[in-house]
Amino acid sequence: MQVKNLFDNIKIDKKAEQFISLLDTKNIKIEKIVSNGQKSPKDFWYDQEEHEFILLLQGSAVLEFEHEEVELNQGDFLNIDSHRKHRVKYTNEKQPTIWLAIFY
Repeated sequence: MQVKNLFDNIKIDKKAEQFISLLDTKNIKIEKIVSNGQKSPKDFWYDQEEHEFILLLQGSAVLEFEHEEVELNQGDFLNIDSHRKHRVKYTNEKQPTIWLAIFY
């Protein structure tokens, strides 16, 4: 067995987020996402088939739902039900925002 670390290979890229697959099976997908000031395009909404559990490991972000905004800081987590429309309104521009996303 090889031990890996979530904080290895963190790249600062102001042009594109990193989506790193950690586990992908029939029933669950786990990703590490690294944002560097990125946000969802105007009028874009995620509307996913699966539930999504997110844990903010580092940085800060704001998620926008249809009638609500949620600020997330290091250590905060949130469960998003399937088909609950949401978008990323803000991620920290001064340090990487590192997410752990579990889709189930």
